[in-house]
Parts: sequence; structure tokens; C-alpha cells
Amino acid sequence: MKISLIQFPIVPGDRLANFDQVRRRVQQAARAGSDMAVLPELWDLSFYPPDVYDLADEEGRQAQAFLQDLAASCHIQLIGGSIVRRHDGCLYNTTYIVDEEGNRVSSYDKCHLFTPGGEEKVFAPGDHLNTFFLGDIPMASITCYDLRFGEWVRMAALAGAQILFVPAAWPHPRLAHWQILNRARAIENQFFVVAVNSCGTCGDYRFCGHSMIIDPWGEVLAQGGDGEEIVTGEIDLSVIKDIRSRINVFRDRRPELYHLEGKRQRGRRIAWFTRYF
Repeated sequence: MKISLIQFPIVPGDRLANFDQVRRRVQQAARAGSDMAVLPELWDLSFYPPDVYDLADEEGRQAQAFLQDLAASCHIQLIGGSIVRRHDGCLYNTTYIVDEEGNRVSSYDKCHLFTPGGEEKVFAPGDHLNTFFLGDIPMASITCYDLRFGEWVRMAALAGAQILFVPAAWPHPRLAHWQILNRARAIENQFFVVAVNSCGTCGDYRFCGHSMIIDPWGEVLAQGGDGEEIVTGEIDLSVIKDIRSRINVFRDRRPELYHLEGKRQRGRRIAWFTRYF
């Protein structure tokens, strides 16, 4: 499977300009023979302009129509990054998954909102995991800050995902975290991680790019720099079975031990260090 990661400087607050940027780059990826294109977080407006509420896409109608038309015309699968969706007066950071025929396959509202950046003051959180099939391949997607919550990603692996997509708007001061966390999630869950970041700026944020395709050993198959580019790589899903046959963490898990609340260990209650949280 050939996958292209569309890393570009999102124009803050200008949906039409960003539609045009995405259209040109996805068409380029399709001409180069890619089976799939993946977009970054909030590619329609960026993360996020001051008037984001007024600019938001009501029920995501504009983005869905655009992505479905683009996928069908290019005959390419789209992991639609995320967009600003307005629903019942609230904003959601929403991903759409579209197949090569232009059918919407799945959607996801970002569940872990980035409180250091005040995201919870602007957006409402989602409440479900996003697992889906494209063709016969089980996949999952999360969004940016979700990456820091290993238990959330492990749920996707336990649901059978072989590829995890991570659209993001990850800023420059934490580039090392971006690289380490994506590789760690691939290794510990023994699946592919396809992580696409934006570049450029929005307000005080400067996004660090370095979109990546990572195999289940944690090897980086393709990685971009910090500027505008299409990062393309190929993945071979057959390696998952081989890796899990050698180190089968799913067989060796002991979920009966993973319940902390109220658990006793050799007659002693496990201490909770709640004052630190």
C-alpha cells in the first residue's frame, strides 16, 4: 500500500484557500500512484484562528462534500485529517474517513483536548474510539494530543487495527516528543503508525512538520522535514504477523492485573498518589 502524507502550511481562517491546497496535493499524490492520502489536523482553518466559532463548518457539510468529491475524482482513499465542525452550537475537532469511491466510511471527534492550549474552552470532546475498514484492512485514527494516552491507542490495537493514523498540529518546542511517542506507539502495539503534521504558523504556534510512516518495529520508513512537502512511503502489512510471532505482547498481556482501583496485592492495598494529579 502506497500512502502519501500531505504536509502543508495551513492558511488560518481561509477554508477555500486550504481546499485549493489540499486538492492540488491530493491530485499530485494520486498521479504518483498513491492508494491513500492523509491530511493534518484542522486542515480547513488551522489550530485555530480567534473567530473559529463563526468560521466553523456547520455539521461538517462543506468538508464532507469536498473530501468525497476529491476521493472519487482521484480514486484515492482519504484520511481526512480533521476539520472544525459545528454541531448543536458546539465545536468538534472532527475527522472524516472516505474510500476511493467517495463514500464516507467513518468519523471521529477528538477525545483528549489539549488543555495547555485551551482547546477545551473552544471544542467539545468526543466520546468514542474510531476503528474502521478500508477494503479488508482494519484501521483506526486518533488526533494529535490523543497520542499521549497510551491506553487509548492500545484500545485501537485490541480492536484489531493494523494501521493507526495520527493527524496533528504539533508545535516545534515538542518535536522530540512527536517523534518518540509515534515510534513508541508503533512498537508497543506492533502496528503501523502513519502520523501527519502541519507546518507553518497560526498565531503563536509554529508547527514542526516531520510527518512519518513507522513500521511495527519502530523503524521510520519515511519522514518529512519541517517545511511543505508530500511524504510518501509503502507499507507491507504482512510484517505484522511475523513480528507478533516473535514477540507476542498480546498473548503475554495479563489484563487481570490491570485494574488499579480497589485492587489488593499480597494483602496490601495499592497506594494511589492522587496528590500529584
